[in-house]
Amino acid sequence: MGRGRQRGRSQRKHFKESRENVWKRPKSDAPDNAVADKPTWEPFLTDNPNFEEYYKEQGIVKAEEWDLFMEILRKPLPAAFRVNSNSQFCDQIISILENDFVKSLQAEAIEGGELEAIKPLPWYPKNLAWHSNFSRKEIRKNKILERFHEYLKLENEVGNMTRQEAVSMVPPLFLDVHPDHFVLDMCAAPGSKTFQLLEIIHGASESGTLPNGMVVANDVDFQRSNLLIHQTKRMCTSNLIVTNHEGQQFPGCRLKGLNGDIPINQLSFDRVLCDVPCSGDGTLRKAPDIWRKWNSGMGNGLHSLQVILAMRGLSLLKVGGKMIYSTCSMNPVEDEAVVAEILRRCGDSVELVDVSDKLPELIRRPGLKTWKVRDKGGWFTSYKDVPQNRRGAVVVSMFPSGKYLKDSTETTQENENGGVNGNEDGCKETDNSVVDAVPDEPVVEVSDLPLERCMRIVPHDQNTGAFFIAVLHKVSPLPEFQEKPNPRKHSSKKTGDSTEKSPAEEAVVSANAEPVESPVEKVIEEDANNEKEKDDSLEPEKQNTEGETITEEKDANSRKWKGFDPVVFLKEETLIDSIKEFYGIKDESFPLYGHLVTRNTDTSSVKRIYYVSKSVKEVLQLNFAVGQQLKIASVGLKMFERQSAKEGPSKPCSFRISSEGLPVILPYITKQVLYTPIADFKHLLEHKSIRFPDFVNPQLSQKATDLALGCCVVILSDGEEAVKVDASTIAISCWRGNNSLAVMITPADCQELLERLAERTPKTEGGPGNESNGDSAAMETA
Repeated sequence: MGRGRQRGRSQRKHFKESRENVWKRPKSDAPDNAVADKPTWEPFLTDNPNFEEYYKEQGIVKAEEWDLFMEILRKPLPAAFRVNSNSQFCDQIISILENDFVKSLQAEAIEGGELEAIKPLPWYPKNLAWHSNFSRKEIRKNKILERFHEYLKLENEVGNMTRQEAVSMVPPLFLDVHPDHFVLDMCAAPGSKTFQLLEIIHGASESGTLPNGMVVANDVDFQRSNLLIHQTKRMCTSNLIVTNHEGQQFPGCRLKGLNGDIPINQLSFDRVLCDVPCSGDGTLRKAPDIWRKWNSGMGNGLHSLQVILAMRGLSLLKVGGKMIYSTCSMNPVEDEAVVAEILRRCGDSVELVDVSDKLPELIRRPGLKTWKVRDKGGWFTSYKDVPQNRRGAVVVSMFPSGKYLKDSTETTQENENGGVNGNEDGCKETDNSVVDAVPDEPVVEVSDLPLERCMRIVPHDQNTGAFFIAVLHKVSPLPEFQEKPNPRKHSSKKTGDSTEKSPAEEAVVSANAEPVESPVEKVIEEDANNEKEKDDSLEPEKQNTEGETITEEKDANSRKWKGFDPVVFLKEETLIDSIKEFYGIKDESFPLYGHLVTRNTDTSSVKRIYYVSKSVKEVLQLNFAVGQQLKIASVGLKMFERQSAKEGPSKPCSFRISSEGLPVILPYITKQVLYTPIADFKHLLEHKSIRFPDFVNPQLSQKATDLALGCCVVILSDGEEAVKVDASTIAISCWRGNNSLAVMITPADCQELLERLAERTPKTEGGPGNESNGDSAAMETA
């Protein structure tokens, strides 16, 4: 979803507070003697005359729909969530939703006369996305809702579900992603759409194999990148790189000359998701404070940046590829005006795709062909009417024609101040030609581009938020002046690798321009670290995450980006051989050489080892060859972790298999495996550790004793013999100590597996989800 400045904090509140409390705030005039533990609340104001005037004038909805439109906007947004299509329990989860929760809640609704509490979204494939509509008060009154709420929190934490606004799920469905595609998510945080893209890539791949494609998820803000990493780590994928760049300066990593060792010579993508920062008024229902802050200048101020981001996305897109441009704003200046401008700049090289036949059950409206621009309380239908002193804030590309309709009374001097065949810094704009107009005659501009192929989702059609989506197809290389880098050099440093320019200069950077600092205030997730579990194995810290400070003098090339640990291929053959031998991994079936990376250049200090797919490996090789132009925040899948246990004699392998990496490597492990019947498997999950003599099945005691000291894998088996590993196999990482076997997974994972196993045994009172809830606080997710 487009990143409005106000949205981050309210989105996390949506997960951690009831929607009732999100929509209330303390009264400013509360009496001084108010009881401290009983605050007085009043609803957020849901009224803004400027908002109503603006959208009535723009004709977003018909006049007869206006009252319903505003009525829905003033209501809290229903929650929505998706089931992870790649979860090994996907079918079971959907079955529980359909046959347990829905039916139970329907039965209660008949008795109590309440509305449907949960239901699948009709337009999302395979019943994978669901809509829920209940409050905290209703949860407290209804035991089934309370059980469902706990079930949802647990499944979200372990990665089987993702909480996500319904309209935010739409863009990836129109991108037509294949398993061999390289995909760029330009403005990715907080990561729910990135998660969707990874699901599509993995879900379309052949079972038991890694896809040939990959996703590069980028976000400009470091704090938001942490949210992105936390969200996507639940996917357990080796086909992801998370980067930290301004979208308009995302590097192409072009490698000059031929290099036989590098399979690719530039970074280009088959699909690009350009979900840009926006004013965010489509999120009013979940972020009601926007009512108070909204003004038309918010959209005007972002228009030029949105054009730059979209053009950069198209320049990184391969010929034949597709790009989605989307916002969570209803404002045509941020929506249709941006699409129109990039079509004018790109000419016949890019076409706007008609997708009206896709997802027929999704109610959407065609894009507008005409709109107005508001500035400083005045309305403008054409750029010619904009006063000279406002032509820095209002640019010609905001208008439907994108042309400068010049009055005969205007002078050449006016042209020098901006607008005619160019902008304030002299960069050329496509098709912004001068057209003579009759003086003083109002001009109602209507775009001659097929903007009706865009789609706008409005709240009252399906009880959702609002969203705008356009699908673009690159049919040939962009015009030459768009592809060439801007030769200007920027020397005014701000922080790190960024530079600082004036807003006028920022507004007109060409598709491949040199890096510039965005004129828009960065979105800072002020309390991000308090709202999520910190994944210190993936997140780059100010200090080295491997416990060592690497200085520029020690390895200048591997530490290019300040505050980011280097990404280094693990080339220590002795270490890799010890891992292969200990777990019985054959290189021909699951190659480790060339696919393992670390974030520490000193092998002896490596604590975590990550596995990368073939496609990610190729991108990393290219990045090294071009001088590390990519600022990498996270890469690959954590596969091995150094184990610090000191008990007993020295271990033949000091690295254990991580829980995230186990599903990928499990089919290739031939040693350190213990096949366990359900009784002992449940016993292990319930008690977290079992002494060898205490196994329910006495034969397992000897088999556990025969394992080497260190990490092992326990696989659930109906008998005691080996089973063929497939997508349905349940396995956990454990530690074989001197006298006992201990699990190495989180309490949430233990609880979730116990609930899965309960479904395989006769039902106990309360049904699924009625077992011990464990630590409820641990289940709260960002």
